[in-house]
Amino acid sequence: MHLTLVSHYLCPYVQRAAIVLHEKGVPFERRWVDLAAKPDWFNAVSPLGKTPVLLAGDEPVFESAVICEYLDETLGPRLHPDDALLRARHRGWMEFGSSVLNTIWAYYTAPDAAALQAQQALLKARFGQLEQALHPQGPFFAGERFCVVDAVFAPVFRYFDTFEALGEESVFTRTPRVRAWRASLAQRPSVRAAAVADYDARLQAFLRERGSELSRRMHEPLTN
Repeated sequence: MHLTLVSHYLCPYVQRAAIVLHEKGVPFERRWVDLAAKPDWFNAVSPLGKTPVLLAGDEPVFESAVICEYLDETLGPRLHPDDALLRARHRGWMEFGSSVLNTIWAYYTAPDAAALQAQQALLKARFGQLEQALHPQGPFFAGERFCVVDAVFAPVFRYFDTFEALGEESVFTRTPRVRAWRASLAQRPSVRAAAVADYDARLQAFLRERGSELSRRMHEPLTN
């Protein structure tokens, strides 16, 4: 079956689906869409008007978690654990990953320094929770085996590569396991292939236009 992943260049949910596809080792096509000017063909396959959408032949599958589940049910190798209770635990942390993305949105759209600092504190707390859930030896969420939770968090960590390059404080200073996990995911071929080559430049351009505290800092001239 021909697989097409309808994608937006910056969407982290698209990246998680792309990572799972790369982990499966199956050929697939990327079809890019401008969400600011949605074409008719996109509106016809995306009932919620969002990316990603996976076209399995002519049949659209939408919502990234559903796409990942569909791919893991229909294509090997399996990324979810075999044990049903462990699968449920992993799905809970996948949902947690989506909530972290919501906090990241609140961080980069924070209107002033106080709001930015509050969201930064919340991110530190969330990664502190994650620190306790990680396998102690790594290198991935559950140990040696790459899983869907890894695919969910790899795009999360990619934001912080850009934030830190802009001079923002790291939120990982007290979470050594999360730092090691982040580094391992950054080297994974599927993770590297999921984002476009100019992702960082595109994200920086996007952040500059938010009218937020982070945007203001980006527009400030550098000083010695």
